[in-house]
Amino acid sequence: MSDTIQDGKVVSLTYILTSEGAEVERATKEDPVEYLHGAENIVPGLETALIGKKVGDKLNVTLEPQDGYGDYYEDDMDEVERDDIPTNDIEVGMELILEDDEGNLFEAYIKEISADTVLLDFNPPLAGKTLTYDVEVMSIRDADEEELEHGHVHGDEDWVEDFVEED
Repeated sequence: MSDTIQDGKVVSLTYILTSEGAEVERATKEDPVEYLHGAENIVPGLETALIGKKVGDKLNVTLEPQDGYGDYYEDDMDEVERDDIPTNDIEVGMELILEDDEGNLFEAYIKEISADTVLLDFNPPLAGKTLTYDVEVMSIRDADEEELEHGHVHGDEDWVEDFVEED
């Protein structure tokens, strides 16, 4: 068993993510991010930078768009009728989960709202942006078989469901 970050390990991180000088997101010691290394659960540049790191390691990583959320594509938008949006409670920047005719789910963000139409942006909000992560590795463990099979970390959801059912 290795104590360094590599494929098949569940890694717990704290971080501060900034872009264009502004804080975008934060994961704290009280609420760290857990991910399965090698399963593409985090942006590729950060995953690559973490290979070989140990618990307690701190790093500052600046990623160009191609190593983060990719380039921003101006033509990756669609104007739809406002009546086609499943809720009336909408605002600019809001994320929508939409389903296509084949049942595939995908994300879109509301870019503009007019009286009759909504402009949907299918780019991730951080696409095209340079990202800087200040990261600390909190823990590393072997993933279990189910996590490896599913490609993501499993939490204590079953325990929570059992606890609620017993009440």
